[in-house]
Amino acid sequence: MIEAHELTKDFSDFRAVDRISLNIPAGSVLAVLGPNGAGKTTTVRMLTSILQPTSGWAKVAGYDVVQYPEQVRASVGVLTEQHGLYERMKAEAYLDFFGEVYHIPTAVRRKRALDLMERFGLTFALKKQLGEYSKGMKQKLALVRAMLHDPPVLLLDEPTSAMDPQSAKLVRDAIIELQRDQRTFLITTHNLAEAQLLADRIAIIRGGRIIANDDFDGLARQFVGDPLMELRVRQPLNGISKDLADLMTVEETGENWLRYRVVKPSETNPDIVRRLVGLGVDIVSLSPLTQTLEEIYLQVVKEDESKQGAGNSEALR
Repeated sequence: MIEAHELTKDFSDFRAVDRISLNIPAGSVLAVLGPNGAGKTTTVRMLTSILQPTSGWAKVAGYDVVQYPEQVRASVGVLTEQHGLYERMKAEAYLDFFGEVYHIPTAVRRKRALDLMERFGLTFALKKQLGEYSKGMKQKLALVRAMLHDPPVLLLDEPTSAMDPQSAKLVRDAIIELQRDQRTFLITTHNLAEAQLLADRIAIIRGGRIIANDDFDGLARQFVGDPLMELRVRQPLNGISKDLADLMTVEETGENWLRYRVVKPSETNPDIVRRLVGLGVDIVSLSPLTQTLEEIYLQVVKEDESKQGAGNSEALR
């Protein structure tokens, strides 16, 4: 549903996006992480035919972003950092205006606007001027506007920023629900927990380059290591870990616990349990130690910084 190959954008002598390639299937969510200025917004603007790439190409819903800009814009809903809301208008009239811009029949656009406002808990504010809305309410209204023409692709820049926890959950639930209808999402966010919850794949962008792109488990294995498990037993270990050396890589041990890594826990852990039972060991617990996207993100950035530092040192020789 979203394809990009070697997508590049230069501004004078500054390269904002450097040969990005993406492939996002229908019904999936890609979360794009990275610091401010990394190239996330510029990428979104190229994917919505607002900016023309310097080189490379991209397609959205099958339409080339340069050759078919009108079809691309009709196929995407966009939530940007700057909402551009017309604050003197009332919400009802504002959404009706945008529905007319999208050539949606009157009855359809009004029903759709009402349904979306209800979904995001904003029906009480239909008659209010947008200037009276709080930051979180404006964010939700901008999301309603992005979804008004029922697009198959949604490009959301920080979709839950400025929202209270309850409103943020409403938006996350809506994304999960829409994904079931084969809706495709590209989300840029600084909320790593949210990205971990919603995304099928995670791309990390730094200096205009994608430096990692995989699902959570793939990133964890690549940058943090195999899954980390913790085993606790009733009695002291007394060297039991040696009897398990062929099944696991032990990282830490205590009097009656140990932490280890295995490539495939679902296959190896039953063998470990059977062996411990055979040795007469009473198992108290065996559980994974949760890896977080924050750990992975920091490790990815650290490794990229090291590579860039080494490259700069080589260039100076």
